[in-house]
Amino acid sequence: MRKVTFITAFPEFLECFLAHSVIGRAVSANLLEARVVNLRDFAVNRYGQVDDYAFGSGGMVLMAEPLARAVESLADEGATVIYPSPQGVVLGQELVESLAAVEHIVLVCGHYEGVDERFVSKHVDIEVSLGDFVLTGGELPSMVLVDAVARLLPGVVGRQAAVEDDSFFRGMLDHPHFTRPAEWRGQPVPRALLSGDAAAIREWRRDEAVARTIGRRPDLLSCANIRPYLSRRPYVLVSGEVGGLPGALSQLDGLARLYGLERIILVETDENRRQELSASVPEASRDERPVFKFFKMTRQALHWVSQREDGKPFLVGLETQASEKSLHWMEGKRRILESKRPLVLGFSEEMPECEMSLAPLRGGLANEKRIDSVVMLSVFVDRFFGCR
Repeated sequence: MRKVTFITAFPEFLECFLAHSVIGRAVSANLLEARVVNLRDFAVNRYGQVDDYAFGSGGMVLMAEPLARAVESLADEGATVIYPSPQGVVLGQELVESLAAVEHIVLVCGHYEGVDERFVSKHVDIEVSLGDFVLTGGELPSMVLVDAVARLLPGVVGRQAAVEDDSFFRGMLDHPHFTRPAEWRGQPVPRALLSGDAAAIREWRRDEAVARTIGRRPDLLSCANIRPYLSRRPYVLVSGEVGGLPGALSQLDGLARLYGLERIILVETDENRRQELSASVPEASRDERPVFKFFKMTRQALHWVSQREDGKPFLVGLETQASEKSLHWMEGKRRILESKRPLVLGFSEEMPECEMSLAPLRGGLANEKRIDSVVMLSVFVDRFFGCR
């Protein structure tokens, strides 16, 4: 979003919002072009009328003609017209990020009982709601939407890291914040934040974000990329049979680099076959770390992870056939985050010692068939480490 236009019968509502704080600085620095259009300039008569009684009884409704004239006066057919309404799509971070990519947003601020539905049908691209409640006008939700979208624009917020650490940006809630004094009315700031140890501070913030999300909004885990919140690094374990499938090594290499997997551990008992697979690994560029690690036995591989991560790995297996011990992958996310252990993902049948087995992939059709193993792993990994 580089340009925003408000259409309102009460332009004074927006003057303070556009003149102060972060949004005011964005407008002053020409990072955001903002315009307020007075709906009464397009009234149907010399008395400035823009509303009338609703047909069939009820309160006042903004008329279609003044609204249409106001939108058409902008002469921008590429603009996205948004009408804040209790009946709209609930505003969430995903929609905010999508709207940040729109060049020009036009916000039509309703009032009273709403606006004539014929205007909505002809001119409005999307209706947006802040939640299941009703406000007296559309100015407040319009300001909220612009505030949420504008802070994603480069330069609007001083530190981009501050935006990326906020609640919902990665799907999780933010960690608690503290400032001076170090002790306030008998309540001290957490010791880790006073330590000066950057690693300890990052770990404390990560753990608090996880605890808050699980405790307050566990539903967010369905969309969250948990990779930045893991206490230890993740690994994927596959058999030589899977690694030997046509094109599998190249696909696994891309999977590891895309989702930040520490290693693809490949277990093959046959030495000759293991050497063949090792020779087929895609070449990494000079600045890229190696992705594959080969072992003869699963036990050896897990021992290597334990030593490397200084902790026993948490083994999570994907089942290809449903069983009584199958867990939903959202429950899997929660347990992985709570374990604070290095993570090893793979197929349950190839990791007999796995501590948690997740239900197989389902398409919801009666004639489901097993798909390619690497594709299954890709979907599996994306559920944990994919960005919405």
